[in-house]
Amino acid sequence: MDSIKKLEDIKKIEISEESKRLFSANHEDIYAGLTTDVYFVRTLDILREMELDDCIVTAEIFARKKGIFVGINEVYEILKGQDIEVWSVDEGYEFNVKETLVRIRGKYSQFAIFESVILGCLASPSGWATAASEVKSACGDSTFTVFGTRHLHPAVSPVMERAAYIGGASAVSNILAGKKLGVEPMGTLPHAAFLIAGDTVRVAKIYDQIMPPSHKRIVLIDTFKDEVEEALRVADALGENLYAVRLDTPSERGGVSPALVNEVRQHLDLKGYHWVKIFVSGGLNPDKIKALKEAGADSFGVGSYISGASAIDMTMDIKEVNDKPVAKRGRLPGRVENENLKRII
Repeated sequence: MDSIKKLEDIKKIEISEESKRLFSANHEDIYAGLTTDVYFVRTLDILREMELDDCIVTAEIFARKKGIFVGINEVYEILKGQDIEVWSVDEGYEFNVKETLVRIRGKYSQFAIFESVILGCLASPSGWATAASEVKSACGDSTFTVFGTRHLHPAVSPVMERAAYIGGASAVSNILAGKKLGVEPMGTLPHAAFLIAGDTVRVAKIYDQIMPPSHKRIVLIDTFKDEVEEALRVADALGENLYAVRLDTPSERGGVSPALVNEVRQHLDLKGYHWVKIFVSGGLNPDKIKALKEAGADSFGVGSYISGASAIDMTMDIKEVNDKPVAKRGRLPGRVENENLKRII
């Protein structure tokens, strides 16, 4: 599909019954500009009538709060076929408020319809990566896995988990995110397995039996019995093959508390299971992680704190028209230099 050039093109777009089955955009939709705001197309019609659509402009993107920069890889894929120049900071870069993160120079007609798309590719991933970096800071030398896929539309969940990985996550659970990152997805077991089988140890034994030796066996211990009792039952059954027990006690029972983590740790140690780690998940945030880590937790699964993070508001401003500095009221005209910008197109 050719990219949209004018409002008349929008009238010609036909959506097949097959494509209506899911509302998410596919690659072709994005490349064609179908996910932009319509007023950018209207702007091009007006500028074309004025013979100004091919003015050489310099546009810069900045953020309204600090964060971790992610998403430029997709911006590159969207813009690489256009006759423009693009500079950017690196992914994973820790940026400050109003620091220039991306600069685009070329004919306005070459990238106008992609402004919303570009900003969206940067805003949400940078928000997710920033939240992940906060989790990483709380974890210190402990690891954490992203468990946020269930909170997002499946079309964007791999984007979120990739951003979290760049932001500091040790592992991702989303299969597609892992494969695109070149890492193996990591996960434990859901409560469904234990509820269907009816017994934690029964599941643990089969789990141990069918997994390769290299797999880290992590077993949930909060489904049926007291967590300490289940931890010891599982440890007795799997012995040195047990890598960790997982606490995911629901909020209806108070959630996972530092006292509970400490109690499980003490009982495992008393029985000689010093190697068994404690993996904690369920409504975690940086403050909870710090307290649980101090109590003896070794690793964490974090979902909604990352997946629910607000997008970092990104703004694109035209800074030059035909090499003449310009700005709307309240902004300074001309480029805002950043020595960390690198040309990517």
